[in-house]
Amino acid sequence: MVTLNQLIAVCLVYVAGLFVVAFLAERAALRGKGGWLLRSPLVYTLSLSIYCTAWTFYGAVGYAARSGLEYVTIYLGPSLVMIGWWWVLRRLVRIGRAQRVTSVADLVSARFGKSNLLAVMITVMAVIGVTPYIALQLQSVTLSVSIFASAEAGLGQAPQVTDNAAFWVAAGLAVFTLLFGTRNLNANERHHGIVIAVAVEAVVKLAALLAVGAFVVWGVAGGVAETVARIDASPIGTWQTSGGRWTALIVVSAAAFVCLPRMFQVMVVENDDERHLQIASWAFPLYLLAISLFVVPIAVIGLELMPAGANPDLYVLTVPLSQGQNGLAMLAFLGGFSSATSMVIVATLALSTMMSNHIVMPLWLKLNQPSVQQSGDVREVVIRARRLSILLIITLGYLYYRASGGSGALAAIGLISFGGVAQFLPALLGGIFWRGATRTGAVAGLSVGFAIWMYTMLLPSFGPGVALPAHVFDEGLFGIGILRPQALFGVTGLDPTVHAVWWSLSLNALLFFGVSIFSFPSPLERLQGAQFVNVFDHSSGAAKGWVATEGGTEDLMIMSQRILGATEAQAFFATQATAQGLVGASPQPTPEFVQALERELAASVGAATANAMIGQIIGGQAISVEDLMAVADESAQILEYSSQLEAKSLQLSETAKELGRTNEKLTQLSRQKDDFLSQISHELRTPMTSIRSFSEILRDMKGLSGAEKTRYASIIHSETIRLTRLLDDLLDLSVLENGQGSLNAELVNLHDVIERAVVTAQASSAREIEIRRNPQTEDLTLFTDGDRLAQVFINLVTNAMKYCDADIPVLDIAVRRQGDEVILRFTDNGKGIPAGAHNLVFEKFARLKNAEGSGAGLGLAICREIVTRLGGQIDYVVHSSGTRFEVRLFCTGDVDNGRRLLPV
Repeated sequence: MVTLNQLIAVCLVYVAGLFVVAFLAERAALRGKGGWLLRSPLVYTLSLSIYCTAWTFYGAVGYAARSGLEYVTIYLGPSLVMIGWWWVLRRLVRIGRAQRVTSVADLVSARFGKSNLLAVMITVMAVIGVTPYIALQLQSVTLSVSIFASAEAGLGQAPQVTDNAAFWVAAGLAVFTLLFGTRNLNANERHHGIVIAVAVEAVVKLAALLAVGAFVVWGVAGGVAETVARIDASPIGTWQTSGGRWTALIVVSAAAFVCLPRMFQVMVVENDDERHLQIASWAFPLYLLAISLFVVPIAVIGLELMPAGANPDLYVLTVPLSQGQNGLAMLAFLGGFSSATSMVIVATLALSTMMSNHIVMPLWLKLNQPSVQQSGDVREVVIRARRLSILLIITLGYLYYRASGGSGALAAIGLISFGGVAQFLPALLGGIFWRGATRTGAVAGLSVGFAIWMYTMLLPSFGPGVALPAHVFDEGLFGIGILRPQALFGVTGLDPTVHAVWWSLSLNALLFFGVSIFSFPSPLERLQGAQFVNVFDHSSGAAKGWVATEGGTEDLMIMSQRILGATEAQAFFATQATAQGLVGASPQPTPEFVQALERELAASVGAATANAMIGQIIGGQAISVEDLMAVADESAQILEYSSQLEAKSLQLSETAKELGRTNEKLTQLSRQKDDFLSQISHELRTPMTSIRSFSEILRDMKGLSGAEKTRYASIIHSETIRLTRLLDDLLDLSVLENGQGSLNAELVNLHDVIERAVVTAQASSAREIEIRRNPQTEDLTLFTDGDRLAQVFINLVTNAMKYCDADIPVLDIAVRRQGDEVILRFTDNGKGIPAGAHNLVFEKFARLKNAEGSGAGLGLAICREIVTRLGGQIDYVVHSSGTRFEVRLFCTGDVDNGRRLLPV
């Protein structure tokens, strides 16, 4: 005989073993070891067994004893989903990874414009639907303990602890979930410890049922043939099916398999590789087949052996005990204990994430809006919220169990909970397959469907006079006959379950689609809809839409450190800065960067909360015309008209911004023009003054020596050359701009052109610079105007000599061919051109402030005109250090004589 103390000791050892397994898995994951096991399809498939709770482990036998083969419907629904709908599950997994969703509420919220209202609704509905189901698991453990306690009491030792069994089980589950469910704030960091523990429990409960089934068939019945004969002689063996009820049960179990928070957690959030679904699509139905294989034999033998009035839900325990198989009964108890505990752990983890992200954090944000940018650690707030949510959910389950007193109402609560979470299905499936679905439609469908489920399924399950007055069952709500809970709208004769499932799901779906058709989605909903529906084309991330601002990066870093942690946030920002080509600096707050940050934060606090927190700093979102056109709904003219209005509005906004940028540029050019006039006046006045002064000396001064006359004449000559050069630049630019200059195209060697430019520039400059070249790559023959091309090169080399501020100035001239182009790069090792002056480099009259050297700022403008006339392109290229100009000579431009500008 197994004593109660022995049972408790075995349970403690078993739980301690789960702790060790979970701890080792967490430790291996942190060290990057054991990946083959932690991320294997076998563990993923076994984790899906979280579907098989104590209601399935114990209740399936009781279900079969009461209703025959109808129990198979709870296995058929998930099997059909895995076999026939695995492509839907694959889409959910892809969306979950792309959008970084943390729960089913987060996914629906993200789809419909990151609406926190929808997330709150689904979270509340899930808590209402799942909390009684948690109570059912506590009751199943308590009942199984009472079986052993009753046997011990028969020996004269009345137990005193069975009344508190539910409390200690709830407390233990809370501790386990707190230890291994809130270690990582980022929900996309897999809970490897819990997943491995669930996989171990899946093996235990399967082994327990198979062992009990094998004992019943071969140890009690006498073999397969004798067992089949007993089944045929039993009422259970009579094939009686109700088409409507079977269909309703299959539909609701299939919907619950997709929508249950705990199933979504292990199937989508904990998924490491969507390819695992291909294996699970056949492996998990095999698991369900194995776990249901001996349900009917155990039920039949239990009806024969157990006295009248015995609880058939506990035949898995009582049959082995009646035959003196205490060890087998202990194994069966552990199987049921595993079924209950794994469900409570994962369901509580999923619900606590939903409550924290969609209820607690939005309230915290509303009450602490200014503190988002301040220093502090939001991680502690989120983790504390999740831990308190875990305690609250398990406490609610325990209180529900105590309030119900273990009444018969809990026996059917599993199916009732399935009906509640099934209300998520229309919005979930409609959202991932239909771009026209709207938030308003989802809210309407969920509200009506869940209200009808409560009125027709949940409240009546307590019986007349408990949750609903007795007269409501007979007369209807407010005395209106068509509002009777089990005869809604005057429809009678239906099975209560069929009646509730039909009305709740059908009206839910009808309102969802109807209201969506006649309502307008917001631009963000449209963009998110395109991302979800076309997830296999746009799985790289969420829709773009944040407005880039000059500031805000520091505030974003502060907020990110408070949520992700300092190390993780700094690593993320460094990665983004590197991707932008900024080494050792903060990333620019571009729309792409802000979207990436939002997805990273969403993995910790949910999509809606992350969107709201970034919105407080960035200030808002904008949608481009191209994005709106990409998500236009071609099948709905009214929605198309709405998108066109949005496009027009955004075009006006973009035009206004472009006008602002143009005005700013014109203002800069106006200032540059004034500077030019001042500069050109100075440049003209200086040589003219020198010419006048020294010519007057030569005219008026008597007795000048020959050397003095020669020196003064030389000064007048050099100043005349200087003045002529300035006037030549002005005339040259004018001729080029008017297209009046002619090109003298001929075959020239690129090396000779560069050599001539370098020698000329060095001869005209007193400053030395090291010039690095590769003569072999320069050996190209071009059909072009060599003099004009040399003029461009002289200007670029001269500018490097003037403006390179390195201690040892170096100019690198590199030539390469790329397809039909010849590319020349002139790169020096100075500080480069300031970012604010990049757009003025090739403008006329533009000279950089504080730049050493002289000139009117016409050189690069002339270079641009010359290269353009030669059929090429010159650009300033932002470089990590120094100044780089790139000259491209295209090989497709025809010259006047019909010959092509091609390397020969």
